[in-house]
Amino acid sequence: MNPEAAVAADRDAILVGYDGSPDAMVALNWALDEAGRSGRPVRLAYVFEWLTVAGWVGPGVAPGIWPDENARRQIEDLVRKAAAKAAAERPGLTVQGEVFDGPPALVLQERSAEAEMLVLGSRGRGGFGGLLAGSTSVSVTAHAHCPVVVVREGQLATSGPVVVGVDGSEPSLLALGFAVERAAQRDVPLRVLRVWGPPGDRWVASGFDREQATDTERAAVEEELTQWRKTFPDVPVEVRVTPGNPAELLVDASREAQLVVVGSRGRGGLRGMLLGSVSQQLIHHSHCPLAVVRER
Repeated sequence: MNPEAAVAADRDAILVGYDGSPDAMVALNWALDEAGRSGRPVRLAYVFEWLTVAGWVGPGVAPGIWPDENARRQIEDLVRKAAAKAAAERPGLTVQGEVFDGPPALVLQERSAEAEMLVLGSRGRGGFGGLLAGSTSVSVTAHAHCPVVVVREGQLATSGPVVVGVDGSEPSLLALGFAVERAAQRDVPLRVLRVWGPPGDRWVASGFDREQATDTERAAVEEELTQWRKTFPDVPVEVRVTPGNPAELLVDASREAQLVVVGSRGRGGLRGMLLGSVSQQLIHHSHCPLAVVRER
């Protein structure tokens, strides 16, 4: 498939990084559930990197002399069968698959430019030989052109609220919109978490009012929620405003959530929300699927 056709096929699809590994299967199932609610097509993308073909490349695939065209054909068959099986199990959904050549992180980043969403397992093998939390998944999440959802085995919770971390920055406002829409699709409550850091002890001694600061932060959140409450009046919204460490509190909130949503970076109470800080800690430690949302 030429690059123009590939981009056109990706447009508005939920793109899944797929290699047949257990985490990739969990990511695929999450994407299929999401597609069932949104009606979007699902596209499996296996990225075949010749330099890693000496490793594990898929169930039943045993590469020989490099480059091994037979191994590539087996991988294409693996992806085709996975897409056909998913489509058969989810009538009404459009599910397709394709094998791409190149470095996994770079190819997925490029393909994400026209995708509605990219879904990854937290680790993989074979074509995603480097897809461990902290390598390919972190790189793709940091540089993708669309929201990225990272799912690991055992995380397909179907109950609990959607949790979103907000701090007033533009990325966190995008995350808030993404989270409200997912809560509405799932018919579950939205929990909005605003974490702020109080000033140092020297300011507390001069009359810092923690209660007043909390009220100010809560008022800011309520203002950000005004339009979303009007758009989705049936979504119950709980606002939690608290001082503390953003990463720790979001990881703790993920224990009873079915999805945690954050912006790609933040400011104020979440000013450290760059890949490598809050978002990266959630990639490693979240107890439920994590969505990292950025401006296209």
